[in-house]
Amino acid sequence: MAHIFFKRLKEDINSFMTRDPAARSKIEVVFCYPGYHAILFYRFSNAAWRRKWFLVGRWISHLGRFLTGIEIHPGATIGRRFFIDHGMGVVIGETSEVGDDVTLYQGVTLGGTSLEKGKRHPTLGDGVIVGSGAQILGPLNVGEAARVGANAVVLQDVPKGATMVGIPAKIVMGRDKTLEDEFCAYGTPTEDLPDPVARSFESLRNQLTTLSERVVQLEQELADKNSETEDQKSNQPRQKSEASSGN
Repeated sequence: MAHIFFKRLKEDINSFMTRDPAARSKIEVVFCYPGYHAILFYRFSNAAWRRKWFLVGRWISHLGRFLTGIEIHPGATIGRRFFIDHGMGVVIGETSEVGDDVTLYQGVTLGGTSLEKGKRHPTLGDGVIVGSGAQILGPLNVGEAARVGANAVVLQDVPKGATMVGIPAKIVMGRDKTLEDEFCAYGTPTEDLPDPVARSFESLRNQLTTLSERVVQLEQELADKNSETEDQKSNQPRQKSEASSGN
């Protein structure tokens, strides 16, 4: 068990080396990265929590929060190779579930929206990236490899591979499968990201164009119908006069 525990800690160090180009050595990660320190405190507090040493677990968690500015409840479930970049202000609630290879940036909240006991925090699938300041609230699911942009507020389930931005967060694009292994910093692609507001205006413009064309078509049909009616009215007296002259 101890072997597995320390193996996980080594994996955590390697995840920082892989995903932060500023990390020059493993020693630097161990001594200078608050994100790694927070994970280290979490691993010990969670071990105590699972043994039902709840007060000890909370005390270790509180100490970690005091030293790092990152709050991870000891009851949360966190997978392997978890990476917290910068980290200040990150909050992870008690019933949160975080998969493997997940990345969080500073100011992220995995929060609950209910006062009831039980599952009330989000579940993040493997490979999820959450940008700085993003809030994921409630017992919702964020699919594997999804991206949540900076300062987004997520209030509904996120499909696998989707990119979410805005308040409340909306899907702006799916993930390019050809870029499966590409890391997306801050959860927001910097190229070819569609603007949801511009897209809404474009949709409205297309609808107005279609309606305008339909109005012109209806006006033409009405004009043709009125012309036929006028022709019929003008022909009626002529037909009556011809009938009377014939008599």
